[in-house]
Amino acid sequence: MLKSKDLLGLRHTAPEEIHEILNTAELMKVVITSNNKKTPHLQGRSVMTVFYENSTRTRLSFELACKYMSGTASNMSAPASSVTKGETLVDTARTLDVMGTDVMILRHPMSGAPHLMARNVKAAVINAGDGTNEHPTQALLDMYTMRERLGGLKGLRVAIVGDVAHSRVARSNVYGLTKMGASVVLAGPPTLMPPRIGELGVEVTDRVDDAVRGADVVMGLRIQVERQKKGLFPSVREYRKYFGLTEERVALARRGALVMHPGPINRGVEISTAVADSPESTIDEQVTNGVAVRMALLFMLTRQKPEIGGI
Repeated sequence: MLKSKDLLGLRHTAPEEIHEILNTAELMKVVITSNNKKTPHLQGRSVMTVFYENSTRTRLSFELACKYMSGTASNMSAPASSVTKGETLVDTARTLDVMGTDVMILRHPMSGAPHLMARNVKAAVINAGDGTNEHPTQALLDMYTMRERLGGLKGLRVAIVGDVAHSRVARSNVYGLTKMGASVVLAGPPTLMPPRIGELGVEVTDRVDDAVRGADVVMGLRIQVERQKKGLFPSVREYRKYFGLTEERVALARRGALVMHPGPINRGVEISTAVADSPESTIDEQVTNGVAVRMALLFMLTRQKPEIGGI
């Protein structure tokens, strides 16, 4: 089981814990690919998704994961709650906690918000994305997909391409993959690369061809077009030309290399339609595996000793 009552990120999650999560997810995938998607593992348990930002894949996969295990799933959307009346995150969290919620899943635009919540509730807290900090469950499902398709993580070369500066997915993957023995290379425009990111033990380049060459996995990141107005890259057209994942560029990777993307994708911008829909693409598979990973986490965290606070 996990050392903490919460999953707030992979930066402080031990390799053996990641290994156990992925092994448990393997068992859960048997459930969701069967004709009878029902287990009693969360019977009598209450799970609340608390989303201050929009989501399709993450929120729905958590809700389905809960329902597949016979738990009670509820959703609190910030625009339809007392948040609009000025209620603080801590007060919202405490309100949900005293309603008997066992697990709270938080997505929030402020980095560190899940850590603040976890310190103030008895419920287990799962970080579903906080600001530009981490998105641990996305990285876990990415690692699960790599392990399932390629047989393991140790020794893999993983190229992550795109808007790394604003990507919580990239950060969690860097933490998780390097702990599991993979090598990571980050590629993108210098204006979309965090300063000193290389200190995390990864390669950094602004030449996508160099990053992709010989890679076992090529992961594209969503270009946040809304940030283009800040002049972080000249134009969408130029970005596509120099940094987009095209058939020609992906062909530089190893034969049979996986093509991944956390979604949603901007077709024809960071990834071409031909690449996104290619046999090597695992984009849809990642969504399926996301349910299995989140089932595993809900199962494991509801068997923890309840203590306030977490890593």
